[in-house]
Amino acid sequence: MTAAHPALLTDHYELTMIGAALRDGTADRQCVFEVFARRLPTGRRYGVVAGTGRLVELLRDFRFDKAEVEFLRRTGVVDGQTADWLAGYRFGGDIDGYAEGELFFPGSPILTVSGTFAEAVMLETLVLSVLNHDCAVAAAAARMVTAARGRSVIEMGSRRAHEEAAVAAARAAYLAGFAATSNLAAGRRYGIPTTGTAAHAFTLLHDDERSAFASQVATHGKGTTLLVDTYDISQGIRNAIEVAGTDLRAIRIDSGDLSVLAQQSRELLDSLGATETKIILSGDLDEYAIAALAAEPVDSYGVGTSVVTGSGAPTARLIYKLVEVEGRPVVKRSENKATVGGRKVAVRRHKPTGTATEEVVVPQGVPDHRSGDRLLQRSYVIGGAATEQPALVESREHLRQCLISIPWEGLKLSDGDPAIPVTMIPTSAEGGQR
Repeated sequence: MTAAHPALLTDHYELTMIGAALRDGTADRQCVFEVFARRLPTGRRYGVVAGTGRLVELLRDFRFDKAEVEFLRRTGVVDGQTADWLAGYRFGGDIDGYAEGELFFPGSPILTVSGTFAEAVMLETLVLSVLNHDCAVAAAAARMVTAARGRSVIEMGSRRAHEEAAVAAARAAYLAGFAATSNLAAGRRYGIPTTGTAAHAFTLLHDDERSAFASQVATHGKGTTLLVDTYDISQGIRNAIEVAGTDLRAIRIDSGDLSVLAQQSRELLDSLGATETKIILSGDLDEYAIAALAAEPVDSYGVGTSVVTGSGAPTARLIYKLVEVEGRPVVKRSENKATVGGRKVAVRRHKPTGTATEEVVVPQGVPDHRSGDRLLQRSYVIGGAATEQPALVESREHLRQCLISIPWEGLKLSDGDPAIPVTMIPTSAEGGQR
């Protein structure tokens, strides 16, 4: 089986809606859809926008070829009129949204898709698939970077995710401040630094630990990292320094009571004269475990499962809702799922010191400008054509600056209110469902 074409990475009901809209004449109505979260995952005080760069790339190939149209027609998903429309589908609308690396909160209009109903509703599943995954990973990764307090964090979770999700997760983690990834595809595709040395299997392959270390050092030099917990950690450290010398770059510990082992390992390394040899810890780490190790002599962390799965929040809880039809605001009034109609404009307000105080969102209007306001939305696609995108390293720096700007309480790992409030300015123009 070959991989699915991007256009088929969607839900059946997108096409049944389009078919009905084509038949009744509403498919070409100009509409605005918005992506936002009603609430953040439990325990989170901010979200991180990630994945919009990937989304724009995927849109370039989001079309239906002859074989796909034939499949949809043969299986009864679409009728002849819809099949003909799909054969010529190209998104020709506009997409605006928050920059990658921007923080978001409940109600933030992080992406706005404008176009005809048919061409815009077609993107619902693709948009949510990309953003829900990447934003969840980036938020978890950002919390880990904050907990690490300046120590480097390496993403190494490829084996805990779908092969393509692993690449996307590596990108999101790097955007959030991770230093490197173990995933080579992410390295090639996005220019992310890659790293890695050896697993326990390499040590077990050899007749003894010293032989494994000697082979690794002979091939990769003393700048390598030796994994010392295959057998006895203390003896593993002694073997590592005996083989590589006191200028060995690093050891890695992947199991056990990491807090105690970090202290003991540092003492042993120092007693052997390897005072500059670094200690890297891995093994089921998340932001809480990293925070608990803050006082220990650790130089770097390797994180796998928790980062690629969003550390307990694998989705950012984003939704894609219709908010405007032919310039008229529309709202959903379902209990607990109500929406605010109209295209939104959002700004973030700051004190003169640079600390963010609130996010102001205005439906069908523009917020009154104040000193320290920063407009949050930018253009991604205009008339179907992608605009120039910031480099990933620029988005990474943008997030770093955003995290500096929020009140320190917003960086806590404990439950609490969002880091800053979102104020929705009401408008009398808001309409309802007729």
